Amino acid sequence: MTDIALQLVDVLKTHDSGAQKVVALDRVDFTLERGELVAIMGPSGSGKSTLLNMAGGLDSPDSGDVIVNGQNLVTMSVADRAEVRRTQIGYVFQDYNLIPTLTVAENVSLPLELDGVKEAVAREQALKGLAELGLESLADRFPAEVSRGQAQRTAIARALLGEGRLLLADEPTGALDSNSSEEVMMLLRDRVDHGATGIIVTHESRYAGWADRVVFLRDGAIVDSTSEA
Repeated sequence: MTDIALQLVDVLKTHDSGAQKVVALDRVDFTLERGELVAIMGPSGSGKSTLLNMAGGLDSPDSGDVIVNGQNLVTMSVADRAEVRRTQIGYVFQDYNLIPTLTVAENVSLPLELDGVKEAVAREQALKGLAELGLESLADRFPAEVSRGQAQRTAIARALLGEGRLLLADEPTGALDSNSSEEVMMLLRDRVDHGATGIIVTHESRYAGWADRVVFLRDGAIVDSTSEA
């Protein structure tokens, strides 16, 4: 297996805004090595979330290539791209994306069940993941019955299930207090240290400090990158 988990090659993405096009990503080249945690920073509208959506196959570029674990998402069929998302990528969205008719535990276990894991085994793994985030007592509640911070931690527990995944987190600490945020960053760091690979989008330099490398975006372009000494 290649040591490169993710590559964006000359990726251009534009959005229509009235009579003009807005460049969201301006021919971006980006490489993420396996076992690396990278923080993406930049002002609002700089292209951070768009880069994350490209990395996860949630959006397609106007031109360029997006390669995940050696597979080019751009040339894949819709079905194949969906399978890569389901089996190789874990997401933490700003708006959580929890299914309101499923319990907290069911939301976490659903991706495992879709991969063919038996319901009882999937629930056991989900409960273990929830316990890591202090949510085991909320397992049988519905999303509407938990706080925003608890919903965010549920989404994080779902993303962290599975070994060796590409973890994509868009402001994972946005709805959390300082103590919970530190715990979440510690969990993300630990999971990467044990075989996963991750990208976090954040506005907070203290959380970017958990990353191996920080990449700065402005106007859809990478303008700087720093790494640990």
